[in-house]
Amino acid sequence: MNQLTSPEPDPGPAPAALPGKLSEPLRAELIEFRRDLHMHPELGKQEFRTTAVLKARLEAAGLRPRVLPGGTGLVCDIGTRDGDADGGGDTRGDVDEQDATEGGADGDATRRPMLAIRADIDALPIPDTKTVPYRSTEPGRAHACGHDVHTTAALGAGLVLAALDRQGRLPAPVRLIFQPAEEVLPGGATDVVEAGVLDGVGRIIAVHCDPKVDAGRIGLRHGPITSACDRLEVTLSGAGGHTARPHLTTDLVTAAARIAVDVPAVLSRRIDARSGLSVTWGRIESGHAPNVIPQHAELSGTVRCLDLPSWREAPDLVHAAIDEVAALHRAKSTVDYVRGVPPVVNDQAVADLLREAMTARLGADAVEDTEQSLGGEDFSWYLEHVPGAMARLGVRAPDETRVRDLHAGDFDVDEYAITVGVELFTAAALLDARV
Repeated sequence: MNQLTSPEPDPGPAPAALPGKLSEPLRAELIEFRRDLHMHPELGKQEFRTTAVLKARLEAAGLRPRVLPGGTGLVCDIGTRDGDADGGGDTRGDVDEQDATEGGADGDATRRPMLAIRADIDALPIPDTKTVPYRSTEPGRAHACGHDVHTTAALGAGLVLAALDRQGRLPAPVRLIFQPAEEVLPGGATDVVEAGVLDGVGRIIAVHCDPKVDAGRIGLRHGPITSACDRLEVTLSGAGGHTARPHLTTDLVTAAARIAVDVPAVLSRRIDARSGLSVTWGRIESGHAPNVIPQHAELSGTVRCLDLPSWREAPDLVHAAIDEVAALHRAKSTVDYVRGVPPVVNDQAVADLLREAMTARLGADAVEDTEQSLGGEDFSWYLEHVPGAMARLGVRAPDETRVRDLHAGDFDVDEYAITVGVELFTAAALLDARV
């Protein structure tokens, strides 16, 4: 299967009559837009081309996107005096014709807090191993986490909402946030927040592709939906020597091995098991010869946990456990604990908004409960400031016989997910205005 585009299922009559249904011409354009992004992936804080093509398309719709201070990423307001252009922009084809008489704005949309729609725009430093026509043209880089889909869905929603606004039918302002560097700890969201992008925002929503969920569905939950994720770098040092006389040395190979095995075990007895704190090593490096005990060793890994209290305790607990195990083997330890991201904790009211929006578009059966993931997501930084929620966007094709994992070179999506993302975002924006 080269191009994962399934026919759109017939959802039956919509439970709620909302305007803003995606038109067929725009749907086709968005698929091509996503494929273009997929062919030109850019790493965190290097997303200059991605930023430029987004800016050009938004400006063509008569909007005034603003590039973020770092030179990549955008923010664009819809339905506000500062966010809209004075004229221009052909958005007539962005909304289905049948919506022409539905709904309307009945108040001053510029005075209420905005709903923000956030998308991440960066790619990963891994090769694209697919054989599709739109595979990456950049060696060693791929959109293997679905950020191209997130970005395209947010763009499509912005174009539809801009069309409604020009028709006088957008009841409240909306802000689009195209964020760089989600994959770079502690995440580009911190820079976006510091730039003041949340000023005037009342609630924020996002999606993340989920290859375990069928295209045409989303996964939701109240409370934590992702986990905290930090990075851990450990350096060990000590007197080396000949392997014939380990008793006269600091056996750093054994010390590193014991840290890899014993630190997770020690931590399991020092923190509530329900916190889900997990230390997992991705790299151990030491020595150059079989008969030489080295003077240097390194370990790298991640620390993940399920709740905020545990995440706040984790640095001290992990540091102490490493030092204790290292001391047993007379090794000197240096710990570089790099803060990553806290868990994404969905606000109940905003999660319910997403559920209502999806139900309005595709029916109640299009929403399923989802579990908390051990993956990290810097969307959590926004939720330190405003309530919000993230949904898992189903991307699995109907004929898919296996789960295409995230962060894998063969990751791809059923592009019907783009339509679902657009209509989820637009419905949420329209329903949020009624709160």
